[in-house]
Amino acid sequence: MAINLIKGQTIDLRKNDRGESFDLSTVTIGLGWDIRQKNSGFLGKFLNLAGNEEYDLDACAFLMDSNGKVGNLGKTVQATNGKNIGLYGGDIIFFNSMKHPSGNIWLTGDNRTGAGDGDDEQIIVKLDSLDPKYDKILFVITIYQGKQKNQHFGMVDNAFIRAVDNKGKEILKFSLSGDSSYNGMCSMKFAEVYRKDGSWKFRAIGEPNITDNFVDILKQHIIT
Repeated sequence: MAINLIKGQTIDLRKNDRGESFDLSTVTIGLGWDIRQKNSGFLGKFLNLAGNEEYDLDACAFLMDSNGKVGNLGKTVQATNGKNIGLYGGDIIFFNSMKHPSGNIWLTGDNRTGAGDGDDEQIIVKLDSLDPKYDKILFVITIYQGKQKNQHFGMVDNAFIRAVDNKGKEILKFSLSGDSSYNGMCSMKFAEVYRKDGSWKFRAIGEPNITDNFVDILKQHIIT
């Protein structure tokens, strides 16, 4: 049975205190949510069933060094629609750059409704294959145009992030629901995975921010 974490708690991904061991060759970071009938849901793209108002929430991951910095910001390319896409092919995994050049971490896509059981979005990571220069992965969630649409994490009902090993064993789960302290907060550092003593640790963060653009959070983690 998976261990349920609380905000700020840390757990070893390879072996927990119960003596269970896990295969980290491929780890699925699953994200899910329930939809509030009169307000909003969480994580990914979904439709408010009561008001037919779409909330566009996006998951992304930053690959960082031991100093908590992103080394490769990628490049700017032109998409098929003629628009320029920045941060493409770098150490930031997001909706416009869904797979890392190494092939060791990728975003499977967005869910627009949040309907159904199980994960609504997944970020897959081959932890044991990651280059040693990557010491930490930060998982961030943002609400697209959250400020403009007055959509924030105070509207969250039930949301979770969980880790599942290569054999399908659920390692842990961190759940949260929005309250008044999240009002006006349009993004969140949800959790991080980092190297420690030859293993990988998972820390539940749950730290909200008023910005609705993950680039504002990324600026805190670039080399200047």
